[in-house]
Amino acid sequence: MTRRHCLLNLFIACLVAMPLRAAPGPMLEILTENDPPLTFEQDGKPGGLVVEVVQGIQRRVGNHDPIAVVPWARGYRQAQQQPNTVLFNTNRTPERERLFKWVGPVTETLGCLFVRRDSNIKLQTLDDARKLPQIMVVRDWYLQQLLAAQNFANLSTVATPDQLLTMLMRKRADVIVSENTTLPHQLRQQGFDPAQVRKALTFSHTYGYIAFSRQTPDAVVKTWQQALDEMKRDGSFAALYRRWLPGEPVPGLSPAAP
Repeated sequence: MTRRHCLLNLFIACLVAMPLRAAPGPMLEILTENDPPLTFEQDGKPGGLVVEVVQGIQRRVGNHDPIAVVPWARGYRQAQQQPNTVLFNTNRTPERERLFKWVGPVTETLGCLFVRRDSNIKLQTLDDARKLPQIMVVRDWYLQQLLAAQNFANLSTVATPDQLLTMLMRKRADVIVSENTTLPHQLRQQGFDPAQVRKALTFSHTYGYIAFSRQTPDAVVKTWQQALDEMKRDGSFAALYRRWLPGEPVPGLSPAAP
């Protein structure tokens, strides 16, 4: 092989190894919440399935901005008001579609009403649920928004998933709203057996995304989506998903918007 060919091959190899983002983009404020096992903070560092997915994207696009764990309501408000803000895991719903730019999907979840195992409450339809005295949900969660859009007037809110489970298990709430992917882990984390809680009704099927504020440049969003798609094609996304959520279906390439 000639010296010229060697230099050409070296140049091509360098191009392949370069991050997808050729030039630095704007500094991003990257926010998430405490919602294990998808997102959480441990020993002052963010962790969880979607955190690791985002970190994988960051490596591929050459982004080094830190990830901060904040209360969901604060992050949700900030992502709507401040440019170049990223918020995850954000479930993509019709009510939220025009609020953000989207990269994903990164999770697939069922929204459910849960009760204690010994509860006498039986629900067949959402009409049954509307007649309950109270349903507890995390403030500004997509599940609260979905139920509010269906004329639920019996919703009470708390700030975090931990508070939600505490209310249920201490019998200060009889019905809570949560997800199939997160509730068992969160119960175990608080020292409860997931068998102490049962699903009373499933009412939604949604996908979680990485949400970008509307003022974020389209080129940044496109580059992140390309990096995520690469992770799905090379198997690294599926490996993360199966490690954190064994047995759950792995989201594929982006489905149509809701």
